[in-house]
Amino acid sequence: MTTIAVTGASGFCGSHVARTAAARGARVLCVGRRPGPVGEHVPWDAAADVPDLADADLVVHCAAAVGDPVPGSPAEAVMRAVNVDGTARLLAAAAGRPVVWVSSASVYAPLPVRSPITEDHPVHGQLNAYGRTKAAGEALALAAGAVVLRPRAVYGAGDPHLVPRLLARVRRGLLLLPGGDVELSLTAVENLADACLAAADWPPGAYNVADAEPYRRDGTVAAVLRAHGVPARIGRIPRGAAHAAAAAAEAVCRLRRSAEPPLTRYAVDQLARTVVLDTARARRQGWTPRRVLSDHLADVAAATAPGGRARAG
Repeated sequence: MTTIAVTGASGFCGSHVARTAAARGARVLCVGRRPGPVGEHVPWDAAADVPDLADADLVVHCAAAVGDPVPGSPAEAVMRAVNVDGTARLLAAAAGRPVVWVSSASVYAPLPVRSPITEDHPVHGQLNAYGRTKAAGEALALAAGAVVLRPRAVYGAGDPHLVPRLLARVRRGLLLLPGGDVELSLTAVENLADACLAAADWPPGAYNVADAEPYRRDGTVAAVLRAHGVPARIGRIPRGAAHAAAAAAEAVCRLRRSAEPPLTRYAVDQLARTVVLDTARARRQGWTPRRVLSDHLADVAAATAPGGRARAG
């Protein structure tokens, strides 16, 4: 029986990887501060400690500090301690074992034209601390011979970030989006979990992971709102105005040493420009995305319907 260590298994992506691995007959070690949904708990503080991976045959590293803190904030320091220094400790503990390191499409340079993005797209100039620390962490992983996966905007059951933040921005039945309608890649958490477990046999290097086809932003947002029973219409504000408002919000938070602004340039960029990932490299390894957004939204609608069991995400 293969033993798979999943870091961050109590979190969103890690819990899906752990459950999927267990369902396929693996022994699962849930490595992190809290126990995961299945398997055995191996305590680890990614910001401070070296994990015990002695029993693992494969390491899937999902643990990460996420968010959009302003530069110089305590939250940014924590993010670096987890995403960069924690990676170095994990790689040392892996001691030659195969490692699948979950990165993010946030590492890609925010150039004006980003469609389609291959793994050779420049990795620099990230707009926030998350992108910068993920880029630094994945550089360590790549140098160590790991497989690095780059999903974009991961969604699914239990999502604590993407959809909740979107719903929270509805005001008086209106959701404002920056700029015009664009195409965006999204990644179902089930597709990411499949890639994490398949990637142990892939050649070292970086691989984009996303759903089979990109989505139109405005139609997708409208479908998400409907599935969650949120009556709202979509409005648009000029991209330049949204960018200026985000820069002002960041400046205020920087002066106050606040952890995270209510609006950031990164958030505007992610919604206002076409960002489509080319997944051909992963597909050549035999991986095929099996899940699409409509599958998830059907589950959400069923769970929130009268008599259904409501759940987040």
